[in-house]
Amino acid sequence: MIQSFGPIMNEGGSVMSLTYIASERTIPGYGGGMSSAKAQLESDTRVLAWEAGRKYGIRVNTISAGPLKSRAASAIGTKGARTFIDYAIDYAKANAPLAQDLFSSDVANAALFLLSPLSRAVSGITLYVDNGLHSMGLAVDSQAMIPDE
Repeated sequence: MIQSFGPIMNEGGSVMSLTYIASERTIPGYGGGMSSAKAQLESDTRVLAWEAGRKYGIRVNTISAGPLKSRAASAIGTKGARTFIDYAIDYAKANAPLAQDLFSSDVANAALFLLSPLSRAVSGITLYVDNGLHSMGLAVDSQAMIPDE
């Protein structure tokens, strides 16, 4: 895409993509093929930030969005009456530092920032829009975390 559009983009323009935490952490039920594809996308973001920045003067970034109830996400596996994304949303709300719903508008607002001149010096990053879930190393709602009585 950058190869085709880079030459006709305005200097200072921006390209953005979407990724998911499965690029760096194991997410049972998400699928290995998609995880490795997202890891490659994040690597490409860093490489293209250099190449497109130098060649066309444009920025390249990606957003790692937390679990959102979308049509595409709802199609990933089911366990009984609930889909994978239903479990992922519940897990995120139980374990993220900000225990709140994540909305598509949260991701859109981050994208607006990355695509705007306000982020003119930001390139090659993965911006996490996931209520801080990416920062957690251990699930606080795990049975292993319940103290002995």
